[in-house]
Amino acid sequence: DPASRPARLDVGVVGAGRVGPALAASLALAGHRPVAVSGVSDASRRRAASLLPDVPLVTPDEVLARAQLVLLTVPDDALPGLVAGLVETGAVRPGQLLVHTSGRYGTKVLDPVVRAGGLPLALHPVMTFTGTPVDVQRLAGCSFGVTAPEELRLAAQALVIEMGGEPEWIAEAARPLYHAALALGSNHLVTLVAQAMDLLRTAGVDAPDRMLGPLLGASLDNALRSGDAALTGPVSRGDAGTVAAHIEQLRTHAPQTLPGYLAMARATADRALSHGLLKAELAEDLLDVLAEPPHPPTDPPPTDPPRT
Repeated sequence: DPASRPARLDVGVVGAGRVGPALAASLALAGHRPVAVSGVSDASRRRAASLLPDVPLVTPDEVLARAQLVLLTVPDDALPGLVAGLVETGAVRPGQLLVHTSGRYGTKVLDPVVRAGGLPLALHPVMTFTGTPVDVQRLAGCSFGVTAPEELRLAAQALVIEMGGEPEWIAEAARPLYHAALALGSNHLVTLVAQAMDLLRTAGVDAPDRMLGPLLGASLDNALRSGDAALTGPVSRGDAGTVAAHIEQLRTHAPQTLPGYLAMARATADRALSHGLLKAELAEDLLDVLAEPPHPPTDPPPTDPPRT
């Protein structure tokens, strides 16, 4: 029974984007009490109403006045300014837990909070959010990148576990690299998939999502299980002729995708070579093909005027 658990907290959310209301709703399932949320846009207000019904919408200062645990769920670039502003206005109280969800930052960005007597935590859910109730379910088993002072590690661990997540400790200095890895794997994956679907539509495929679903699902599963050993396709086989045909078609039908194709093909070739998947005798022709400039000039270069 959540009501019988100790240390139930009043929870506030500053920034009703896609993340904050979902985390607060998850904490509510563990017996904590969402008491206030701030949001500016109409979309933020709708999300708050959907995920945190009957929780009042107030100003950020009022959120801190009502809550013992405050979730700062704003974009990365806005976080330092928000923290400074809250401290300058005296909104932070001694002993108050302030938790940000930025992947980029650890707890150093909350140093002004510490000087005001607050308690800093960095809890970054490694999940993509939709801003709908399904996000609360997705937190089950989700990893959280956690950075916390030694004396608050148990509190950070408890909060993550109560949200259904798994804490993964990230050193302060490693936060930017950790976040870059997640962006590379998640954000760039979306771009790759969207480009693949666009190309399939151009090729006449009516349902590119249905075609790609099983293939990409299997590729992702194989990559997570086997790493580089899961590499397949013309680059890892050294099929220079096939890759050259790809480049020709992309240059004709989707030139905007060609730089990305070449960059990923080169990276794939390097990894395939270093892991013994691409035979050295086939690599030379392949790398020659991949060395072609993505946008060769179509007009002849200008010549100097004749001298008299």
